[in-house]
Amino acid sequence: MWKFYAILSAFFAAATAILAKIGIKGVSGNLATAVRTIIILFIAWGIILVTGEVRELKTLTRNNLLFLGLSGIATGLSWIFYFKALETGEVSKVAPIDKLSVAIALGLAFLILKEPIEIKTLIGATLIIAGTIVIIL
Repeated sequence: MWKFYAILSAFFAAATAILAKIGIKGVSGNLATAVRTIIILFIAWGIILVTGEVRELKTLTRNNLLFLGLSGIATGLSWIFYFKALETGEVSKVAPIDKLSVAIALGLAFLILKEPIEIKTLIGATLIIAGTIVIIL
C-alpha cells in the first residue's frame, strides 16, 4: 500500500508545483507559503478530528514533539525556499532540482537511520544527482 501512497504523493507534488506557480503570480513567496500552510493546517486537523485520531495526542512523547517540531521547521524552510525559487524560476527547472531532496534523504537515511541501501536505490540516487547537475549547469 505504501507504493500507492508514494505515487499519489508524487502526483500531488507535481500538481503543487504547477498550481503554486500559477498562484504565486503577483505575490511574494512568503505570503504564498503562509496561505498554503493555513490550508494544510485545516486539512490535517480535519482528518485527525474526523478519524478520531485526535485521541492520540496524549500519546505524544517529548521525543515525538521535538523531532516533529524540527521536521516542521525543516518543512517550513523547504516551502519558503521552494516558493522563492518558483517566484523567478521555471517549474521545469525548479521542481527537478527540488527532487534532489530524494537523494539527500537516501543518504541521510543510510547515515542516521542506518537503513540499508540496495544497489538499485544507489543507482537511482546517482541518476537524480546527475540530472540535477545537468539542470543546474
